[in-house]
Amino acid sequence: MRPADRSATHEKRHAQESVGRRRMKTPPGPLPLASRTGLGYDSHRFGPGGPLILGGVSIPADEHLVGHSDGDAVAHALTDAILGAAGAGDIGEMFPDTDPANRHRDSMLMLRAAVERLASLGWRVAQADITVIAERPRILPHRRAMIERLSAVIGVDGDALSLKGKTNEGMGWIGRGEGIACLAVATLVPRPLVDDQPDAHSGHGG
Repeated sequence: MRPADRSATHEKRHAQESVGRRRMKTPPGPLPLASRTGLGYDSHRFGPGGPLILGGVSIPADEHLVGHSDGDAVAHALTDAILGAAGAGDIGEMFPDTDPANRHRDSMLMLRAAVERLASLGWRVAQADITVIAERPRILPHRRAMIERLSAVIGVDGDALSLKGKTNEGMGWIGRGEGIACLAVATLVPRPLVDDQPDAHSGHGG
């Protein structure tokens, strides 16, 4: 190969490698996330006197869940799940137990406030999955009512929220019937901007 041909081949290869490096270059800044997922947990011990509040539903009982608010472990776990997914702290930061205003506070109102915080950050709840771990009460008879209450507050259809009850097979403090624990997972997706929606009044008229 003549020197001129070798030089031309080298220049062509160098140009191709430069284009390849430009194509592989990562754009600056964090990549946008299509969704986020958060995990929430809460537990409360039983205290004498009812009713027992779970998932926004009042369950007739001779005991209740002891807490600074109404002790709704389901609502608390779900609240922490959605706040965690958004990187927006937790329920203790939003509603500290040192604030007298939160004494006996309705946990569904706390959940609603967390959903409103999500909206201000550009997120909405897409789906949630909740597991209640308890020897009592039985969750199945109250599951549909809980799903209806919770899904209405977080703004999803009923089929986008799953709730189930599990016993602890007699093991540990839950198995001894001392209280209830709850786990919740929530998935968030970006909230559509108002500007992205079609404007019904923006037609062209004569």
